[in-house]
Amino acid sequence: MEAPTSWDSLRKQARKLEAQLDEQMNLYRKLVSTNVSTKGDAAESDLESWIERLIKQLQQVNSHMQAWVSSGGSDMVSHTLTRHQEILQDLAQEFYRLRSSLRAKQEHASLLDDFKEFDRSRLDLEEDGESEQHTLLKEHASISRNTGHMDGVISQAQATLGALVFQRSTFGGINSKLSNVSSRLPTVNNILSAIKRKKSMDTLILSLVASVCTFLILIYWITK
Repeated sequence: MEAPTSWDSLRKQARKLEAQLDEQMNLYRKLVSTNVSTKGDAAESDLESWIERLIKQLQQVNSHMQAWVSSGGSDMVSHTLTRHQEILQDLAQEFYRLRSSLRAKQEHASLLDDFKEFDRSRLDLEEDGESEQHTLLKEHASISRNTGHMDGVISQAQATLGALVFQRSTFGGINSKLSNVSSRLPTVNNILSAIKRKKSMDTLILSLVASVCTFLILIYWITK
């Protein structure tokens, strides 16, 4: 920027830059008050860059005004310079404060997003863990039911085996007792055998008598 040749030119340029800077600061104030995003966008970056350029230009104009005052300006000129320097200082300080506040808001929003993402991940892991635990419980219950069925079948088989063993021992005892009775009472066996033989002979005799009577009746009936 070329140094102006007169004090009035410097004042006009300073006022113009101050007006532009104040206008851009109004836009930046609204941006900071409404921004809730975690990252700055292109519009935000362009606005900040434009404000920084205006601040640097106004600093240069103030430097030229300071050189003019130092070369022998009046007290009125010195007072005017002080006023422009105060305006520049106030606007620059406000800009840096707002920019720091905006960065803090963005960092806070980013931390909240990270926390939400972590919380979602934790919930997903807990749901996966609960689902896996539920599956294991179902498998354990199924195994327990199958084991109970197998125990029931084994118990029934053991009971049946015990009954068969008992029946076998009972039958064995009866046969043993019958053998003992037969060995101790041979006379009874002989009598029973004789009775059976006599009965068989009686049955045979009765059959022969019945056959002869039937034959004689037939002959009598034919000859009559």
